[in-house]
Amino acid sequence: MKKKIILAVNAGSSSVKISVYTAQLGEAPVQIAEGSLSGLTAPPPALDYSRRGKTVTKDGDVRDKADTQRDAFDVLLKAFIEDAELPEINTKDDIGIICHRIVHGGDFARPQLISDATYAALEKLNDLAPLHNANSLGIVHQCVSELSGARNVACFDSQFHASIPEHIRTYPINQDIARSNHLRKYGFHGISYAFITRATAKFLGKKPDEVNIIALHLGSGASACAIKAGKSWDTSMGLTPLAGLPGATRSGSVDPSLVFHYASDVGKLSPASTKELHISRAEEILNKESGWKALTGTTNFGAIAESDDPEKRLAFDLFVDRVCGFIGSYYVSLRGQVDALVFAGGIGEKSDRFRGEVVDQLRCLGFPAIDEVANRARMESVVTDIGKKEKGGQHVLVCKTDEQFEMARSCAEDEDFWS
Repeated sequence: MKKKIILAVNAGSSSVKISVYTAQLGEAPVQIAEGSLSGLTAPPPALDYSRRGKTVTKDGDVRDKADTQRDAFDVLLKAFIEDAELPEINTKDDIGIICHRIVHGGDFARPQLISDATYAALEKLNDLAPLHNANSLGIVHQCVSELSGARNVACFDSQFHASIPEHIRTYPINQDIARSNHLRKYGFHGISYAFITRATAKFLGKKPDEVNIIALHLGSGASACAIKAGKSWDTSMGLTPLAGLPGATRSGSVDPSLVFHYASDVGKLSPASTKELHISRAEEILNKESGWKALTGTTNFGAIAESDDPEKRLAFDLFVDRVCGFIGSYYVSLRGQVDALVFAGGIGEKSDRFRGEVVDQLRCLGFPAIDEVANRARMESVVTDIGKKEKGGQHVLVCKTDEQFEMARSCAEDEDFWS
């Protein structure tokens, strides 16, 4: 079977990132290009483009060309096709598979070839991931309509968490209503956690189903995950990505009654609602008007971590506290059988100060002290050990997670997506 070109599309709330791979069935895909367009909600939008690991464009000006995620997809696809030094893609017809990151996949436990029925099922989940799902499905619809020669595959952030035990995923509410309305913990960032699990296992010289880790995907959206024998055991996000840790604009878990004391109109639909997407004021407040933005006025955690301003210090200390709380809970849930604590995501990979303060607080659990030199150094490898070496002890690792590669890998291994 000949090689295929795979596009891995990751549509965020304010950006679109696409990685281009060549792939052979059953083999690891090889990245040949990558493009990202950011700033859709904080103009002007900027284009970054690299080919075979070398930067071609950095912060390219694409104003007046991209206002939406669908516009961003068009700009990126045009960049690939018009690149004379990327002969693998000359036309849209050269693309064989397009895999899409879909945040909320409901009860889907594995990637799905997108059909009319699949698309309809996913549309019903839009309200549960209002910052992401609708944007991703808009690009899916665009690809189905305009790239008819490609097969479209949905990869779900929730699918990795299908293994969470019933006693952990169940909410203590009327179970007849819970089942009829699909109200349970789903969990997210699962594509990242799948990559982290594989990469960590390889680093430790184990098989994926032999590792127990506590993994942290920390960025604008942040979560923690207890991984037992290579499978998700528990995670901080729940029915929606709002639960658990705070983020750039999300509150994370709060007293459910808080929002009713916050504003009088929380039950009404937000002006941002559309006929396809219904968002209450409560959801808008907790998803888009909370987190670092509410505490400090900025969503840039790097600036927060470097500042001694009291408001920023409060946000920093609050995040350290919440993250350590989940780690402690998961350590007990895993009965102390933890091979490694793994930091990933933009904050997890870049903030040495944050990692240092978290690990210092966790010394009581037996984790090694931070190796200050390793912690401050540039992370060159996929996985880096930043803990002081202790014979037979636990590890503190940083993983450069790669959601696009994980999606492309899952498509390259599944013959159903090639026929």
